[in-house]
Amino acid sequence: MKNKTIILKSRPNGVPTKNNFQFTETPMPELQQGEVLLKALYISVDPYMRGRMSDAKSYVAPYEVGKPILGGVVAEVVESKQESFRKGAVVVGTLPWQQYTIHDVRGLHAVDPEVAPLSYHLGILGMPGQTAYFGLLHIGQPKPGETVVVSGAAGAVGTVVGQIAKLKGCRVVGIAGSDEKVSYLKNELGFDEAINYKTTTDINQAVSAACPDGVDVYFDNVGGAISDAVLLALNKFGRIAICGQISFYNNTVPATGMRVEPILLRKSALMKGFIVSDYASEFGAAAKELATWLKEGKLQYRETVKEGFDQIPEAFIGLFTGENTGKQLVKVGEREG
Repeated sequence: MKNKTIILKSRPNGVPTKNNFQFTETPMPELQQGEVLLKALYISVDPYMRGRMSDAKSYVAPYEVGKPILGGVVAEVVESKQESFRKGAVVVGTLPWQQYTIHDVRGLHAVDPEVAPLSYHLGILGMPGQTAYFGLLHIGQPKPGETVVVSGAAGAVGTVVGQIAKLKGCRVVGIAGSDEKVSYLKNELGFDEAINYKTTTDINQAVSAACPDGVDVYFDNVGGAISDAVLLALNKFGRIAICGQISFYNNTVPATGMRVEPILLRKSALMKGFIVSDYASEFGAAAKELATWLKEGKLQYRETVKEGFDQIPEAFIGLFTGENTGKQLVKVGEREG
């Protein structure tokens, strides 16, 4: 059986293009004792992957040129020589971008298909949901009546951040990149206000108008001029959770901007970067609470799903043009069991 794989052909210079990816076909090796054969069902594409395509030192090793790209995958066990995962089980793990994978089960976690749609385990019940949960609640520590601002608000993480902040009794302002996304945030997710940063002529004034009482918590997914504007509206003892800096990911020269230290000093404010794996020991409790809120209808969730293994590079590139609302995924297979 031939197996399709997507490898990193070359490191991007600026925004990734399809030329940075290469499709290959290889024969499937024989399954050994202690291994499982996994069929990919859903493959996640995420902004952090852009950083791994560069060879700069970071919190995780870069992808190797000529090797498969790795990311979050929901897969079905279609053959097993491992007692802990029987044929027909559904698992989630960090796996190569390929249709089938032989794996020794380390790092795989079984999921219950009855709890939620399988794709949710790559989104609201997976890494993005956990990222929103820990960044907001552990760093932001929102209190009833406070104003919470989230940039990248219509993405997989931002939509969950805003809804959890509303559950905690906060006034929530989202910043997104289209009128459709602004409408979605306000009319479907219950954000109190939202800003289309692409059409506003003065982002500083727009943030000030949307936050008449200032900003107490800022969940930063984008960095750049948007974050500068939010920091200018920061209240004393404000908290800033730095989750992502997508506005910089494709820069070919170092970015410059205002100095944040005087603002943090004057406002006695906290700014803290984080990686969701920092909270790995608490993932179980967070997933349980997120699942409960979802089941009770307290959290709404949207996905942007492309169909077909060949669509993975296009789906990934779309992250940097704001193509997606909610989690961006690619459906690549159907369950056999």
